[in-house]
Amino acid sequence: MLHALKTEQEFFGLISKSTKSFEVRKNDRPFQVDDDICLQEWDKDNKKYTGKEWHGKITYILNDERFCKKGYVVLSIKPKEVILDTKGSL
Repeated sequence: MLHALKTEQEFFGLISKSTKSFEVRKNDRPFQVDDDICLQEWDKDNKKYTGKEWHGKITYILNDERFCKKGYVVLSIKPKEVILDTKGSL
């Protein structure tokens, strides 16, 4: 399953630079390990998408109220592998 999620610019930048490898999300959809995730950068000041996207996979889901606010989960995510052709192009 693919989950397309709005992500504020501050957090999108950290994920796209591989500084941040998790997302805290409202548990309002059927997240599962190995699901695809598409984070779409959101400009909250202008209230619009920037057009930038980050594609990855969910590798772990923490859904334990001892560590997460009720109704929320922490998703461990990793970037999708990019496959290059023999000339080094996408």
